[in-house]
Amino acid sequence: MENKIKLWEENVPEALGSDDKDIPTLTLYLPKPDKATGAGIVICPGGGYHGLAPHEGEQYALWLNEQGIAGIVLKYRLASGGYHYPAIFYDVARAMRCTRFMSKEWGIDSNRIGVMGSSAGGHLSSLILTHFDKGNNDSDDPVERQSSRPDLGILCYPVISMSLEIGHAGCREALIGRDPSPELIKLASTELNVKEDTPPCFLWHTYEDAGVKVENSLVFAEALSKAKVPFELHVYEKGHHGLGLGSTEYDPSKWLPWTTECGFGC
Repeated sequence: MENKIKLWEENVPEALGSDDKDIPTLTLYLPKPDKATGAGIVICPGGGYHGLAPHEGEQYALWLNEQGIAGIVLKYRLASGGYHYPAIFYDVARAMRCTRFMSKEWGIDSNRIGVMGSSAGGHLSSLILTHFDKGNNDSDDPVERQSSRPDLGILCYPVISMSLEIGHAGCREALIGRDPSPELIKLASTELNVKEDTPPCFLWHTYEDAGVKVENSLVFAEALSKAKVPFELHVYEKGHHGLGLGSTEYDPSKWLPWTTECGFGC
């Protein structure tokens, strides 16, 4: 099953217009009923905050469906469309709230909703993992009353830090500008915002990644460890940036079974 819905029917926060690029959406991929486990994952494709890579969106969702997990692909707003922080963050937070609000209708357990992202999408996922909230009980919008907290995170070769030393310069400029304040750099460097209530995470990266330094995953894992948040980290020697589900250089079977082995998909 595939279905596309708008995150907001009207009054999109920070909207610059009403064209397709201004309208964030979710595309829903549900597993066959006889395979469904009740788990769901919001998927944030990568693309440097300038694009959305299909192989890190739809292809993930279809694979998750084979495991009985609902895949919910987020089309978030982009720097190429004039958007930056906080508009892009609003989109992922709303995606979590919408999925939780619609969970019963979609056959998803509201306590088993994760977030998954690659590269810049990994950074966006790490933002909601570290900056979620419980929802606004006073809101007239029932969606906004929902928690935006993921129940787990899957970060694939993610951008994490906004530091000049290990961060990705293009993602940094696209999200927070050419001359961001120290406060904004700290807020968007998610390794600096891990807390005890950060959800458990699975991370993977490759040593050879020339697009996003492996140190991004390492510093996030270190922060999780210090906060005593459960995590699993895999660093593989071979593999270029943007692998998605794998290539001739890399065997994805080394990480793909994790979502079921960890109990989340069972």
